[in-house]
Amino acid sequence: MGNDDDSMNSKRVVFVTVGTTLFDALVRAVDTEEVKRELFAKGYTHLLIQIGRGSYKPTKSAGGDGSLAVDYFTFSSSIAESLKSASLVISHAGSGSIFESLRQSKPLIVVVNEDLMDNHQAELAEELAERRHLFCAHPQTLCNTISSMKLNSLLPYPTGDAKPVAKLINRFLGFPED
Repeated sequence: MGNDDDSMNSKRVVFVTVGTTLFDALVRAVDTEEVKRELFAKGYTHLLIQIGRGSYKPTKSAGGDGSLAVDYFTFSSSIAESLKSASLVISHAGSGSIFESLRQSKPLIVVVNEDLMDNHQAELAEELAERRHLFCAHPQTLCNTISSMKLNSLLPYPTGDAKPVAKLINRFLGFPED
């Protein structure tokens, strides 16, 4: 799935998304010098952060001089282009963001928002990490996760076949079978 030696690409983007949530802890974590230094050491050149409804504004940077270029935005009508251009995705634990990243075979670090009550998202992230489809972290462990991640250890997420389910629903609703 991932490739630790992507040095052929001159621009390697890390896309960070918090979705529609408020997750300043994640934005603050990726904005630390330690995390940015670790990403740069791994060969990434750009950090694009979608901050959602958060109030914390990361430090923008043009990059160069041995550092990442950093930019951010609040919302976009579609994050598809940002996701498509990403070499690595760091995401909140929302199922939509997780499965869209996996569907596009993007290496993924899911950061669990510990401030959420009844955190079923953590269960999903931990299960998919156990199956080696992604890495799971918390804001305070993100730098260590980046440092120790081996992208070639990730397994592709198998796509499902919706036809049997659609057939069952059609039969239940009384539609004729094809």
